[in-house]
Amino acid sequence: MPIVRRAISVGALVVLSACGGGSAPTTPPPPSNPYVFTISTTGISPKELTVPQGTRVLFVNNDNRRRNMTSDPHPEHDICPEINNVGLLNQGQMRETGNLVIVRTCGFHDHDDPDNVNVRGRIVVR
Repeated sequence: MPIVRRAISVGALVVLSACGGGSAPTTPPPPSNPYVFTISTTGISPKELTVPQGTRVLFVNNDNRRRNMTSDPHPEHDICPEINNVGLLNQGQMRETGNLVIVRTCGFHDHDDPDNVNVRGRIVVR
């Protein structure tokens, strides 16, 4: 009988240790990217970033409404399609562009609010 008790005790310890001590799961930290556009209720900041070839640019939506960030021109969105990777950002969301590998100037805007100059900007790829 001692072997059965020992097996039950070991089994109970394994189950208890698998519970993780009751700590809450952690969320991964946001991407570490020095090239960031922040969208707020007053618009986008900065209005322009200059980045090296191959860079991704992070868009962070701190506005109180969703934003749909796309490449110029509206409605084609085809000058810098890498920006279209950002797309729809709900409040509090962030997303990066694709790799910007072609040397050029890329304008962008909110597709759902294309005439709002406060949410227009440029990425200069050098």
